[in-house]
Amino acid sequence: MDAATPDLAFLPLGGTGEIGMNLNLYRCANTWLAVDCGMGFGGAENPEVDIMVPDPAYIAERRDRLAGLVITHAHEDHIGAVAWLWPQLRCPIYATPFAAAVLRRKLGEAQLVNQAKITIIQPGGSFRLGPFDLTFIRMAHSIPESQALVIRTQAGIVLHTGDWKLDESPLVGPRTDEAALRALGDEGVLAMVCDSTNAMVEGESGSEGEVRTSLAELIASLRGRVAVTCFASNVARVESVALAARAAGRSVAIVGRPLRNLEAAARECGYLKGIPPFLTEDDVADIPDDNLVILITGSQGEPRSALSRVAQDTHPRVELGEGDTVVFSSRMIPGNERAIGTVQDNLVRRGVTVLTDNDHFVHVSGHPARDELKRLYALVRPRISVPVHGEWRHLSAHAALAQELGITPILVEDGDILSLAPGRPEVVDSAPVGRLVVDGNRLVPLQGSVMGARRRMLFNGVVIASLAVDEAGRLRGAPRLSAPGLFDPEDPETDRILRDFADSIADLPSNLRRDDESLIEAAKSALRKALGRRLQKRPLVDVHLLRV
Repeated sequence: MDAATPDLAFLPLGGTGEIGMNLNLYRCANTWLAVDCGMGFGGAENPEVDIMVPDPAYIAERRDRLAGLVITHAHEDHIGAVAWLWPQLRCPIYATPFAAAVLRRKLGEAQLVNQAKITIIQPGGSFRLGPFDLTFIRMAHSIPESQALVIRTQAGIVLHTGDWKLDESPLVGPRTDEAALRALGDEGVLAMVCDSTNAMVEGESGSEGEVRTSLAELIASLRGRVAVTCFASNVARVESVALAARAAGRSVAIVGRPLRNLEAAARECGYLKGIPPFLTEDDVADIPDDNLVILITGSQGEPRSALSRVAQDTHPRVELGEGDTVVFSSRMIPGNERAIGTVQDNLVRRGVTVLTDNDHFVHVSGHPARDELKRLYALVRPRISVPVHGEWRHLSAHAALAQELGITPILVEDGDILSLAPGRPEVVDSAPVGRLVVDGNRLVPLQGSVMGARRRMLFNGVVIASLAVDEAGRLRGAPRLSAPGLFDPEDPETDRILRDFADSIADLPSNLRRDDESLIEAAKSALRKALGRRLQKRPLVDVHLLRV
């Protein structure tokens, strides 16, 4: 490799050291390439958060050198942040037909569909972006058209696997293209940036075809209403439920917007052939219980999902109760255990039977277990292994496996800039990383003041005091206190705190009481002290001042 060879570097901004929020960058010849742009959930460690996305500030500042964003597949942790972050990136998007169909609906909801240009690349297709010569390789996964991305540069070849598995019977779409992977290995691969989700799981992940057989047997054995919840993007699983329902003499209704969008995108791309259009939630009441299967969103316990609302008996059209069954045909994403448990608890309280993969064979992972990883390494034979897509324990297990196979592993985490060439691969620098919270129709920093205040309110409450003073700063009337989540309005403790607070205001120096800003800050301090004496807590406080 001569002195004129350009550098090649890898930088994950999300998805390495965590599950979800995949956003990966490659740099060559001073040009950047983005691969995937996904979202994640708040989980138990961030109970104030529903959805998070990676902070793209580093690449947004360099977007004039960003050649494009390539989507490997249409799962939310790889595509779910595009509509939120594209306004900061403003780059062309490249995706397969199915991923493009899913993405267009997301961009349409964000009113960006006419701004963000999507170029469709057929599965297995090739294209070029600046110094990057790119080729898709078909990979089996739990969603149609999952692709590994071959990145050819003058500095070497990188295989970015995306999400994948080795499945002899994936049902929807072809098997992983092992011939193409072997040919790539013959060509010589510098580095493989590879999925680590199941690196701690021995054996193989199992086949979607086996799940289809098991679901058919299970649904045929049940009575009453049967609801099945799975990842909305798992077209093969949706098709399996539909076929099982038809064999059992049941009609299928879909409940939840993600599933409706999935059905539309799948049919647009030629999937779900032979499956009649699904009924809607408006049709559910007209079907006898023993003749109905409901495909419903909410497998991860999302508070506003259709299943969560059914479990709380707040859904406007769908009810489940005694004699009905809910099948969780999915895995728990780490961090969602408590939310899923709450939904399941609420269902059982209503008399519903809950079945999971602990009870029946109703799910297989879309990610490779250790034997599948070994097979991929044998095909590709990279010089370097870069584990991604997993928490630190997954990355470490993956790195240890690569080392056992005689391949040099390099562990990185979000923000590490890994120089792959020229010279010895090593982490040479770091980039700022962070998380943004989807809050209504805006993004706010997870570690910023807004979410910091919300965390304090969640755990310590919020107290708002209102007081009126004259021009000299003397109190006019008694202060008022609002402390939702801390005191009932009639709580006698409120009066005691107010008396302490009023006494502290009256004791302030007269010159301080004449200045609004100084008086407000002093009043906040006095309120904190009054609360601290009574509560032994430090709630968020605010003071509303009226000068009369």
